Amino acid sequence: MAPPETVFRVLLRVETRPGMAADFERTWLEIGTAVTEDPANLGQWLLRSTDEDHLYFIISDWTDEAGFRAFEHSEQHVEHRERLHPYRSGGSMATMQVVHHLPATGAVA
Repeated sequence: MAPPETVFRVLLRVETRPGMAADFERTWLEIGTAVTEDPANLGQWLLRSTDEDHLYFIISDWTDEAGFRAFEHSEQHVEHRERLHPYRSGGSMATMQVVHHLPATGAVA
């Protein structure tokens, strides 16, 4: 696993069309393993806003930017975006480099 300080992180903000959140989630789960099976991917998360029912965030971690960009421009990723497009009304993407990571020490399982 890549050291946390070398991780390239992608944050997507996804606005879904009214009444289509469940379909968006189902489709995201169907295509999600294609992302996590990519050798450069370190994992991904789908999060739903607690403030706005139609708003989601997708976080994915990558070994490096080059690995992410290769996947981003792949035919497979284009197909995934096309499958999710009918459920989306808008969104944005931000990319970042993890600078530091402080693991939790006080959490009780």
